[in-house]
Amino acid sequence: MMDVLGVGPDEAIPLFALTSEPPSDPEYYGDAVRGVWEHREEVDGFIRQAAEHWRLERMALVDRNILRLGAYEICHSTDVPYVVAINEAVDLGKRYGSEESGAFINGILDKIAEISLKKKEIS
Repeated sequence: MMDVLGVGPDEAIPLFALTSEPPSDPEYYGDAVRGVWEHREEVDGFIRQAAEHWRLERMALVDRNILRLGAYEICHSTDVPYVVAINEAVDLGKRYGSEESGAFINGILDKIAEISLKKKEIS
């Protein structure tokens, strides 16, 4: 919603609540939405680095935003192991994306996890 409408989380979260069932974990949902928004330049940079031959702007809207959530969780979440973040993102891609979304998301997030782990080892 934020990607399409160009609004921030303070506007998007209440709009989402009007049009959808409430999230099962509202605290996680709010933190994740705000975290992706606050770190979107960094997250998009990771996606661009990992997505060889794919421009972020040309990716399907659903895939792009699932990748943003997954990349954010991999790089910034202390509660979600990267394997779980990847599996959840792949499941979302299969459910809401195209037939190829699951494999596409898996490949890119796997590369992002490798990049992120190398950065953490260097730090």
